[in-house]
Amino acid sequence: MRRMLEGRIGAAPLLLLTLALALPACSIRQMAINSLGNALAEAGDSYGSDEDPELVGAAIPFGLKTIESLLAEAPEHEGLLYAAVSGFAQYAYAFVEQDADFVEDRDYRRATELRERARKLYLRARDYGLRGLEVDFAGFRGRLRDDPDAALAKTKREHVRFLYWTGAAWAAATSLAVDDPELTADQFQVEALVRRALALDEDFEDGAIHEFFLAWEGGRPEAAGGSVERAREHFERAVAISDGQRAFPFVSFAETVSVARQNRDEFEDLLQQALAIDVDVKPSARLANLIAQERARWLLDRSDELFIE
Repeated sequence: MRRMLEGRIGAAPLLLLTLALALPACSIRQMAINSLGNALAEAGDSYGSDEDPELVGAAIPFGLKTIESLLAEAPEHEGLLYAAVSGFAQYAYAFVEQDADFVEDRDYRRATELRERARKLYLRARDYGLRGLEVDFAGFRGRLRDDPDAALAKTKREHVRFLYWTGAAWAAATSLAVDDPELTADQFQVEALVRRALALDEDFEDGAIHEFFLAWEGGRPEAAGGSVERAREHFERAVAISDGQRAFPFVSFAETVSVARQNRDEFEDLLQQALAIDVDVKPSARLANLIAQERARWLLDRSDELFIE
């Protein structure tokens, strides 16, 4: 899970939410809820362009709970479902799982608690994503399990956002529960979702899908179906599509492939390239780049632990 914080989570004014939910159960109330839902779903890059990750991390939970409150009233609102799947997945990675990595050396118990919380958040995201696909394809979840190719055959480019984020959240949950046989068995569904997204729109969100497959291919041994060569191909495509202005591809390749191959020079070079990215060049990716650069610095500090010389 490397594609994070592109500003899809918005926080609706509490007064508007209260008024919308307090209106009588009629068309006026539903119109108010839909209007507020649309505003949340189309929040733009107000968070993605922020320069203060700590501030954003503190604000996001309110936005997510607002989204869930509205979904209780409008359960098939596609914009809200998308905001939920992408929002919970991004929050889980950037502000929960990554924090677990950072504190593990000094507080293993706390790291374990954070990873369990992240796993639950990823699964919540996955379920919202599957609900989003169910809006257009009734019974989608069951068909995906029984015959992924048939289930995905009718999906179109407009569904890529759900295909990608659902698969990304599902994969992230699986990575945190390697001893869960049910989640492990779901990997073929995860891969099918994201491969369909790649086939429909490889440029989605500046190469997000290639970033996913970079980690997917590079993070598994060849005996389990992984491939360094394919990981490198996805890395190169992700960098090309984003014009080299996204730090996560460099960080992800360094962490998954360079470490596995014990190539310290490549590892350090890639992380320095990530740190050299000017976060102001691409404002919509500012927050994501700041978070990736924080991870790059953390990885560099751990170099002596990661490489045997």
